[in-house]
Amino acid sequence: MTSAEEQMGHYRSNLRDVEFNLFELFATHDHYGRGPFAPMDLGTARQVLREVERLASGEFADAFVEGDRVPLTLSNGEVTVPAGINRALDAYFGGEWHRLQLPDHLGGYGAPPSLSWACSAMLAGGNAAALMYTAGPFFATIADRLVTDEQRQRWVVPMVERHWGGTMVLTEPDAGSDVGAGRTTAIDAGDGTWHLAGLKRFITNGDFDWPENIVHLVLARPVGPDGLALNGPGTKGLSLYIVPKYWVDADGSLQGRNGAVVTKVEDKMGLKASSTCELTLGEHRPARGVLVGDVHDGIRQMFRVIEYARMLVGTKAMETLSTGYLNALDYARQRVQGADLASAADKTAPRVAIIRHPDVRRMLLEQKAHAEGLRALIFFTASIQDRIRLAEADVGDDDTGLQELAKLNDLLLPLVKGYASEKSYELLAQSLQVLGGSGYCRDYPVEQYLRDAKIDTLYEGTTGIQGMDLFFRKIGRDQGAALAGLLAQIQDLAKGDAGNGELARERALLADALGEVQQMLAAMVGNLSEEGGLYRVGLNTTPFLMSLSELVVGWLLLRSAEVALDALKRAQDPADAAALPDADRAFYEGKVAAARWFAATVLPHLAARRAVLVATDLAAMALDDAAF
Repeated sequence: MTSAEEQMGHYRSNLRDVEFNLFELFATHDHYGRGPFAPMDLGTARQVLREVERLASGEFADAFVEGDRVPLTLSNGEVTVPAGINRALDAYFGGEWHRLQLPDHLGGYGAPPSLSWACSAMLAGGNAAALMYTAGPFFATIADRLVTDEQRQRWVVPMVERHWGGTMVLTEPDAGSDVGAGRTTAIDAGDGTWHLAGLKRFITNGDFDWPENIVHLVLARPVGPDGLALNGPGTKGLSLYIVPKYWVDADGSLQGRNGAVVTKVEDKMGLKASSTCELTLGEHRPARGVLVGDVHDGIRQMFRVIEYARMLVGTKAMETLSTGYLNALDYARQRVQGADLASAADKTAPRVAIIRHPDVRRMLLEQKAHAEGLRALIFFTASIQDRIRLAEADVGDDDTGLQELAKLNDLLLPLVKGYASEKSYELLAQSLQVLGGSGYCRDYPVEQYLRDAKIDTLYEGTTGIQGMDLFFRKIGRDQGAALAGLLAQIQDLAKGDAGNGELARERALLADALGEVQQMLAAMVGNLSEEGGLYRVGLNTTPFLMSLSELVVGWLLLRSAEVALDALKRAQDPADAAALPDADRAFYEGKVAAARWFAATVLPHLAARRAVLVATDLAAMALDDAAF
């Protein structure tokens, strides 16, 4: 890396595209000034975005390489993180940025989810591990809806005001993603607390040395003195407990070390600055906890945290791909190698920047279209969350009811988490490929992006789990009503006149892709009534997730192109006095090009995927395990 690149830092933001999605495509500023968003206005939102971009490119990005190369240390249950991570946290909490995610009564700024997710995306691009360490106050906002008044004052308010850390504690070594098979138990101590015992694994931020306290939200099975489960087996028998690192007295003072202790830090492929821990409960001293809300409803309560985590993973994946692409683009513009292909036979032809080579342009367009399409998917989902908040406050003027909006958000989350994580990891390999051998070296950040991104396909539910969740829960639960509403919106654009005729070919390709997805869904639903049909469906839930995601991304990219074409058309109108700067003109032309490229090169693949899905047999299930 050159000294200029070192000075600039690794992170390449795309604030122009962020503002395009927020304020031109989805018009989220229309939500400002109402109900829970009353304090927010457009000018303030733009200033927030600029300041957070500075933080992401500054203190957060500054700690990116250090976090990868300076190992975490574990001593007596205490984890020490690299100094740069703590400086990033100082800057984040010193700037009061955690208040972007808080409701008004906890001291929030009145920022809608779309704005806070835009900020989280940039911070994740700068340093995802540092961002994850800031999760305590957001976990407090989730707990705030679930706890008793006494618990709110004792645990939730200090998490916000004293910047405590927070974790979600589900996974166990033997159970893995089968959360209902967890063996961690909780016994009523008879004094308003519970004593937990067990071993949890893969706990993000299980310990770190910045906050004075950490609050673990732990799923455990309540049992009686005889060891028998109070509420039965499986996930429905689990309850949610607040288990702190240090016990807190009623007056707010910290007491002795609680019996929730980190006993191992995982040695990982990437995201090394994130403290991924094994957490042992109740081994040498009681792990005291309180039952959240004084009710046994753990899995439903924890799902609020899980939904946030899945959105965060997809957002992290998208922004990592975005900065990977933009680093590759910078390199392709600067790296001079070879003659133009049209002049390749002329040995005296001048050498050109590699961005002039067709295969490099193909890779760059593929990255651009997906990075911008994933940003549109995530911000579309975030805009739905804005509308949910307004509907909850009964100040929305939405024709769509609260339940319908909530179901649409639920439907989109597997796409956000599953598709974004898979495509990010896949296409970051192309970002590296653009750099050639240099990309394989640590002089450039892309190899670290690739290692850091792999985890996104794994945690908070693997891609396979996202596919099953999409089909069996999100579509099956309401007999496909939310999906039907989404597909109707896609059909409206496909059959309409988006782009005033300039997007006719792309709309036809979108219509074809819509038909393919509808046929896939019909085939899978038909499989359910056949012998062995569940296996046939199970073999295709992930391909269906990919197909539906590509349809939705293609639709959102065409909506973006429609907005861009309208802006370009207005710039040609002599009556419009506002001249379009060259940078904006290039930006809008790039939006149209990305949409056309995606429609022409990605959407046609759905036909082949549909053919494979329809022809699926049970050969894979019948094959003897030994034959693998």
